[in-house]
Amino acid sequence: MFIQSWTAAIQQSFQEVWLNFVVFVPNIVVAIVIFVIGWIVGAILGRVVAQVVEALKIDNALRSAGFEEAVNRGGFQMSAGGLLGGLVKWFIIIVFLMAAVEVLGLQQVGVFLQAVVLSYLPQVIVAVLILLIAAVLAEFIKNVVTGAARAAEMPSAHFLGSLAKWSIWIFAFLAALVQLNVATAFLQTLFAGVVVALSLAFGLAFGLGGQDAAAKYLEKLRAEMNHK
Repeated sequence: MFIQSWTAAIQQSFQEVWLNFVVFVPNIVVAIVIFVIGWIVGAILGRVVAQVVEALKIDNALRSAGFEEAVNRGGFQMSAGGLLGGLVKWFIIIVFLMAAVEVLGLQQVGVFLQAVVLSYLPQVIVAVLILLIAAVLAEFIKNVVTGAARAAEMPSAHFLGSLAKWSIWIFAFLAALVQLNVATAFLQTLFAGVVVALSLAFGLAFGLGGQDAAAKYLEKLRAEMNHK
């Protein structure tokens, strides 16, 4: 009697394990399919983003700002497209991974991915976008300011162009840190100080350079009037 009850208990346990396994196998298959699809979609979108960024030649702007030397010193190879494309790729993969985890009923893993990874990764992507846009905009503004200052015959044309370029880089770097929620209150105070300092620098540069430009223009105008 005891042996029969013991055998029945073992048999029932194996049946329950088998039934649970049979029920769980389709979920595993669906989760694997979802994850594989996410990996493929993420890889494709990441490659597209990388190619778009490389087509914009943002790496050239970063090299002119001296970032390549710092990156190489750290043992890495600079590739703005690879960085942003990689972030987009893993963001898509994690989104699909969360869906796969939900299918498997692993709620705690899904909560962790949502709270720790997925909620912060978009902020990293936006911060990188800010810096990449700054790389393109800084060179453009530098050329515009330098060209305008040279057209006005200002002796500090190159300085003004460099000042405009690094002003954009500073603002972009601070904006990226704020986006990442790094010492937000301190950065706001620092941002205000930087605005004041740059305003004074631009004012002094334009003031000192403008005096020479104005003097040259008046001298040219006086010579033309005397010639007439």
